[in-house]
Amino acid sequence: MSPMRKTAGKKVAATRKRNAAKRQAAAKKAASTRKGRAAGKKAAKTRVRQGAARKAAATSARKKEAALTQPVQVQEPPAPEPQVQATPETPIPE
Repeated sequence: MSPMRKTAGKKVAATRKRNAAKRQAAAKKAASTRKGRAAGKKAAKTRVRQGAARKAAATSARKKEAALTQPVQVQEPPAPEPQVQATPETPIPE
């Protein structure tokens, strides 16, 4: 790449960075102004509530999916012990 093109690229990148910083600053100022007004406060609360609901739904869906993918362990009932009845003919084992 020629030196001229290299500096041109750097200039464009610097301009892009400056413009992005300006945009971010403007957006931040607008957001803080919005939060100060009643309508903005209401909208901010709604956004927070919707975000919390979305996160809760995603979490519960992930938990359900995890529960479905885990292998189910079935416990077998213990084998019944043989019952020995004490009769006069049968000695009781000690």
